[in-house]
Amino acid sequence: MPSSVQALAAGLSGGRPVFTAWCGLPEPSIAGYLAREAGIDAVVLDMQHGVIDFLNAARAIPLVAAAGKPAIPRIPVVEFATASRLLDAGAAGIIAPMINTVEDARRFASFVKFPPQGERSWGPHPALTLTGLQPAEYFRTANGFLRSFAMVETREALDRIDAILAVDGIDAVFIGPSDLSIGLSRGAALDPNGAEVNAAIDHALARAKAAGKLAGIYAPNGERAADFAKRGYHLVAVGSDLAFLRAGAAAMMKAATA
Repeated sequence: MPSSVQALAAGLSGGRPVFTAWCGLPEPSIAGYLAREAGIDAVVLDMQHGVIDFLNAARAIPLVAAAGKPAIPRIPVVEFATASRLLDAGAAGIIAPMINTVEDARRFASFVKFPPQGERSWGPHPALTLTGLQPAEYFRTANGFLRSFAMVETREALDRIDAILAVDGIDAVFIGPSDLSIGLSRGAALDPNGAEVNAAIDHALARAKAAGKLAGIYAPNGERAADFAKRGYHLVAVGSDLAFLRAGAAAMMKAATA
C-alpha cells in the first residue's frame, strides 16, 4: 500500500478525479481536520494567496499525512527553491503559479525532480519518515511519484501550453479560472464562468491529455467541481477552508434560527 506521499500519484492514475480541499488559513490543524473529511482525497496548502508560510506548511504536511492523505502546497510566484524544501518536508506534489514560459516551466521542474531529470538537491529527511522508504529507494523513485503542476492562468501561458507540457519534469497543468479570465479579457473583467474561459478550460484539458499528462483546476464550489470532474479533469480543488467555515456556520445558524 502506498504511503500518503505516494498516494497522490496513485490516485491520479486511478481513473476518477482526485478532489482536494484548499487551505489558506495559517493554523496547521485545519488542514489535518479537513483531510479526515469523507470525499476529500488530498489537501492543497495555499502559500500564494493564503497566509500559510513555510513553517505552517511543514507542520501541516504530517497532520494531513496522519489522515492518510497527500498534501500539495502552492508556492508563491517564482519561489521555486521553496518547492524543494516542501518536498523534503513530505509534500506529495507542488503547484507553481504563473508559469508563463518554457523557461519558467524548466526552472520549476529543476527544483522538483532529482538528477538527471532535474537539479533537486538531497535532504528529504521528513519525507523519508512519511514514506517509509530508504534513502536510495526514495532517490530512485521520487521523480516518479511526486507531481509538479504548472499553473496556466494567463493568455501567454495558454498560447504556450503545448510547449510547457512538453517540458521534461512537468507532470501536469493547473488552471486558475479567475486569473485566466483577467488575462483573457486583458484586465477588463473577472469572469471565471464566462464563455471564453470555459472554452480555454476545455482546450487546456484537451492539450494535457494529448500530451499524455494531467490537468488540475480550482473550483469555487461543489457544483463547479462536479462540472470539471465530468469534463475529465484529473484533480479538482473544491472551495476553501474559509468557504467551508462560512457555509457550515450559515447552515447551522439557519437551522438554529428557523
